[in-house]
Amino acid sequence: MKKIGTTIIFILIFACLAATAVYVDIYIYAGKPVSAEPVEQVVIVEPGQNFKSLSHILNQKGVIRHPAKFRFFSRIKGYDKHIKAGEYVLSSAMTPKKILEILVMGKVRLHRLTIPEGHNLRQVAQAVSQAGLGTQADFFNAATNADLVLSKGIDAQTFEGYLFPDTYYFTKNATPEKIISSMVKRFWSVFKPEWKNRAKTLGFTIHQVVTLSSIIEKETGAPVERPIISSVFHNRLKRGIRLESDPTVIYGIEDFNGNITRKDLAEDTLYNTYRIKGLPPGPIANAGIESIEAALYPADTRFLYFVSKKDNTHQFSTNLKDHNMAVQKYQLGR
Repeated sequence: MKKIGTTIIFILIFACLAATAVYVDIYIYAGKPVSAEPVEQVVIVEPGQNFKSLSHILNQKGVIRHPAKFRFFSRIKGYDKHIKAGEYVLSSAMTPKKILEILVMGKVRLHRLTIPEGHNLRQVAQAVSQAGLGTQADFFNAATNADLVLSKGIDAQTFEGYLFPDTYYFTKNATPEKIISSMVKRFWSVFKPEWKNRAKTLGFTIHQVVTLSSIIEKETGAPVERPIISSVFHNRLKRGIRLESDPTVIYGIEDFNGNITRKDLAEDTLYNTYRIKGLPPGPIANAGIESIEAALYPADTRFLYFVSKKDNTHQFSTNLKDHNMAVQKYQLGR
């Protein structure tokens, strides 16, 4: 009887030592990366994905070894039931413990999206697609959805002019509506309350300010000239002179080939400011903060004309005679 008791004790001690050895081995495993050299892999965790299949995918991608040990450690820590779906960037230099923490905390990959000043809707849609955030068509359709525009408190048919140029970060599954919402929210955070009051003082609606700022954005080569270019348009509007802005004409031409012609300037479109008086019906691009500010606070000048000097700057004139001479000099080389 005494022998049996001693045997049982030895068995229990052996079992405890074996279990301890297993746990120590698992914790050592959890703290050792596959490699000291980081090799990044994109791993997509689908909603409701089986944890066993995920561990095999991680093994195939080379970011972990021994899937069984990975699953065992995950169960010990209680991680296996709390993995969040999404797109992750994992590395062979990460420990299994670190990888599990990333998956449980949902530190998903963020796609960087940079929208330059002066991009129009189609260019923004293209940038969204290139950033891996969906198709160009889906974004453009959402950006031209009049009901969605109205729901954001914008009195327009599209989001043109209200997708504020900036750098954004989105998850892969971000919808066009979410991306647009972030850009519009950024626009309203930039458009200060005093700017709304300034627009009223000028007799402009916010939409008209956004429209004018987009034209200034497209016409400006040298940032310092923004307020001066703005003054030209303000002066022309006050006198009832057509704006005659080439970028507005281009915006109104479908499939513009890059070469503006006399025929284009004679086209009867809503955006041809050589034909219509006043501002076009809406913005032609998404302007930056400097162009919006320039639209609201133009320089104090009497200029009515400007012509490109082909070095990103312009020659400004107060009368047609001087303007024609500037055209001869800078455009025709006479």
